[in-house]
Amino acid sequence: MPRLARHGRHGRLNRSQLTRPPVPAVGSRYDRFNVMVTATADALKHAWPELRDVRFEIGSLPVTEVHTALPRWTVDRDRRLIVIHRVVIERLDRAHGQLMHRTDDYHKRILAEGAVYRAAADYLGRDPWDLGVDPFH
Repeated sequence: MPRLARHGRHGRLNRSQLTRPPVPAVGSRYDRFNVMVTATADALKHAWPELRDVRFEIGSLPVTEVHTALPRWTVDRDRRLIVIHRVVIERLDRAHGQLMHRTDDYHKRILAEGAVYRAAADYLGRDPWDLGVDPFH
């Protein structure tokens, strides 16, 4: 009866996986988008007291019957809720030529942060440029 080898040619037969149990994928598109939206919303909530009780959520696609352009965000003042629509911002903007000249992580971040600023400005009835942090105040 042949003897079973404990080690392979380089001493590495029967090695176990690096992690147990298998770790779920880290850094999915949703996770990265969520981090960008949450960080931007937290900065705005810190700078604007009117936004502290507002919930920012991420939705995939808006429920709408309009057959023109899909909204990038939905504002519900009664429920104090702003929903940022990820698929519209990440994918459909690209199809309509709204994406900047590159599709790297930096430009994706600009799109996500810009949508959060514009949605918060829409909620407050202000111009998005008014929400920027003034380093002198």
